[in-house]
Amino acid sequence: MNKTELIEKIAANAGLTKVDAKKALDAATAAIQEALAAGDKVALIGFGTFSVNERPAREGINPQSKEKIKIAAKKVAKFKAGAELAKAL
Repeated sequence: MNKTELIEKIAANAGLTKVDAKKALDAATAAIQEALAAGDKVALIGFGTFSVNERPAREGINPQSKEKIKIAAKKVAKFKAGAELAKAL
């Protein structure tokens, strides 16, 4: 399912227009993004939890040249499915 299909599904299930559903989806994703950027966790009971993990710097290998390279530390978004979502799958 892509974003357009998700917007159509939200509009149909909530009785909204596609424009309103798009605004709601964009607002929700923006709010989640802002919270993660601030280092907060976003817990949606029954669905799951979005959080930020830090990956430490490490050494890797360039597969083409076989040279060792340094991979910088970075922060990544993480999602852990909630119990209800896990059961539904």
